[in-house]
Amino acid sequence: MDDDEIKVAILRKMLMHRWVGGRHTSIDNIPKGFPQHERGRIAGLTKELIKDGFILHKPTSYGEEVSLNPKKVYEAKKLTGIF
Repeated sequence: MDDDEIKVAILRKMLMHRWVGGRHTSIDNIPKGFPQHERGRIAGLTKELIKDGFILHKPTSYGEEVSLNPKKVYEAKKLTGIF
């Protein structure tokens, strides 16, 4: 898989779990479900999605939490083909 396909898969996972806005999850949960040897790459691409504004991050006392940016849900659905 190339980087763009993995980014779409990350966005699709977040949409399916409804991790949008105030409903967030640990950043450690994002690579779960992907092949073991790709997990480092997944973490890097998640950071890129944070920089692109698709994913919001929330630092907490117990770790970093992430959620899909509610302002980008329409664009994420369009990229993933979910409608």
